[in-house]
Amino acid sequence: MVAPEFHVVAIELYERPVALRIPFRFGAATVTHAPQAFVRVGIELDHGREARGAAAELMIPKWFDKSPQKSNADDIEDLRRSLWVATRAYMARPRALTAFGHFAAHYGALITDGAGVGLNSLTSNYGPALIDRAILDALCRALGVSFSAAIRANLPGIDTSLTPDLAGFALDRFVAGLTPRSAIAARHTIGMLDPLVASGAAVRVGDGLPETLEEVIAAYGNRYFKLKLGGDPHLDVERLVRIAAVLDRLPRYAVTLDGNEQYAGPSRIAELWRKVEATPALARLFAATLYLEQPLPRAVALDADVSALAQSKPLLIDESDATLDAFPSARAAGYTGVSSKSCKGIYKSLLNAARCAHWNDGVAPRYFLSGEDLTMQAGLGVQQDLALATLLGLEHVERNGHHYVNGFAGQSAGDAEQKAFLGAQPGLYEKSQGSVRLAIRDGLIDLSSLEAPGFASAAQPDWATLEPLSVALAAT
Repeated sequence: MVAPEFHVVAIELYERPVALRIPFRFGAATVTHAPQAFVRVGIELDHGREARGAAAELMIPKWFDKSPQKSNADDIEDLRRSLWVATRAYMARPRALTAFGHFAAHYGALITDGAGVGLNSLTSNYGPALIDRAILDALCRALGVSFSAAIRANLPGIDTSLTPDLAGFALDRFVAGLTPRSAIAARHTIGMLDPLVASGAAVRVGDGLPETLEEVIAAYGNRYFKLKLGGDPHLDVERLVRIAAVLDRLPRYAVTLDGNEQYAGPSRIAELWRKVEATPALARLFAATLYLEQPLPRAVALDADVSALAQSKPLLIDESDATLDAFPSARAAGYTGVSSKSCKGIYKSLLNAARCAHWNDGVAPRYFLSGEDLTMQAGLGVQQDLALATLLGLEHVERNGHHYVNGFAGQSAGDAEQKAFLGAQPGLYEKSQGSVRLAIRDGLIDLSSLEAPGFASAAQPDWATLEPLSVALAAT
């Protein structure tokens, strides 16, 4: 089927407050609450045929922009502004385009426009990332196909017009070969404030859900873990030793390390590796480490040659992945991995996956994608991100939203909405402790219910209970 062209005829923006049950600290930031954005889009295809689609994403502060001059509230306002700027742009274009065509038509201009109102590139891409997902959801519903079927047939019309380094690559053949899994392993995040054992919990939440690392493992059976680092080699090694004391009880496990831009320079990372390798208590954990994610600040991460450091463990960019040309630049600096996050755009993830296939070219898979989380919430957000991760062929994906937020209840979702998602997505959710939440059994998430018409969701939020996104920003 030829990729259909259509008009975007409506974009509605909403939000809902989300309270964290446990404070989440990553890098130098601590988050206790943040709103979740919801986007609903209407498209018009040929002969007046219309369809609606939706997407959702937490507006997490201090990740998109870590400027010390901005508060958490400032960062959230910037994300709202990104949505409004993107909405105006998508609604102002009268031409019918493919789904990817709508993205491509606005990509460069939105980065420029965002800079004009004080947004960095990562923040500028937040708004279109949600709108593009909602558009694709609408297209899938109009055609009666699942997300994976749409991508494999390239119904969005993805091309290499924005990625000239992929010119000549057989993109249609690549996407046709993508195959979703029926389950994916959940990689549990261990935040900087998270207690490891019961004696380390200063204050108990007491809501019946797991709080310590020991309790998480007992409840969910995780075997993959993501360990946050603080940027001080000595303190990080001390903390890793405490974590290893828990993880080494498991018959098998794997970990990833996340620097969250906290290491000042390559010499500090080299010092970390020396201390880790010199610590006998970390021998098994270091052997089980898959990669180190974004250790350097984004302002300098791509300027230094990190090839020598990557000989110890592969290095991956995350916050530095702000534009479509970031991964090739990172490759030239010695990085071999890049994260997939729905908040950075599904087309970026798919094109970066194509780059990995192109660069590896049938040899040992040196270049790779990882699946990372931004506290994805139960409902549209986590479902769409899981569908993307499994289509990319990832065996495990960081999931932390279910741990820091009490399922749909932490999002203030009513009983009707919770029951709708529980019934529509069998195997994906369960009800416990008074809320519907993501189900993780033996460390795995059941993805079978995501293969439904639309972008991985057979249920919808209760739109009447959502608040319109702050209309004051519509004039900015």
